[in-house]
Amino acid sequence: MNKVRDWFDRLTLYFPVLLMGLLALASYWLVRSTPGPEQKQPAAAVKHLPDYFMHQFSVKTFGTAGQLKSEVMGLEARHFPDTDTLEIDRVHIRSFGVDGQLTTATARQALVNSDASEVQLMGQALVERQASLDKDGKMTAALSFRGEFLHAFMDTDRIQSHKPVELTRGSDRFTGNSMDYDKRAGLMLLTGRVRGHLVPSKTP
Repeated sequence: MNKVRDWFDRLTLYFPVLLMGLLALASYWLVRSTPGPEQKQPAAAVKHLPDYFMHQFSVKTFGTAGQLKSEVMGLEARHFPDTDTLEIDRVHIRSFGVDGQLTTATARQALVNSDASEVQLMGQALVERQASLDKDGKMTAALSFRGEFLHAFMDTDRIQSHKPVELTRGSDRFTGNSMDYDKRAGLMLLTGRVRGHLVPSKTP
């Protein structure tokens, strides 16, 4: 009986140690069995791929009053969702300013933003603005721009190019290695090798 009591006393004495050992083993097993945190997968790169095509098309945009604002036509177009732009082959664009003045643009290829307010023309680019009356009732000469690259901002009446351009205003002709034309400010900046040919106006 005494031996049983001694054995029980010893078991009681070492029981906390045994319990702590079992808890440590259980904790170790849980740590080994628990899956580690998921590794974050790198975000997939957005691919510059077209999501739809158009063939021999015409797209028109209208102002808030319902008037025709612009018309974009082309042989083929590809829409890229990552930039919300249209890449157009054999493009022809008509754009009407706030005063109703018509500006046309053509090129072998163009990159057009979602509302056709910004157009990059590439390859045999030509932008033409018809002659019109200014606010004082005076006739302004027709204006045209030619080059291998023209960047037209339709809403702000601005045309830029970092490549050689040819500007024709009525009978006058100018060339330069780069250009920044701001119709609203009435400014034309030609840089690089600039040449001009001015035709004197006829006196009545």
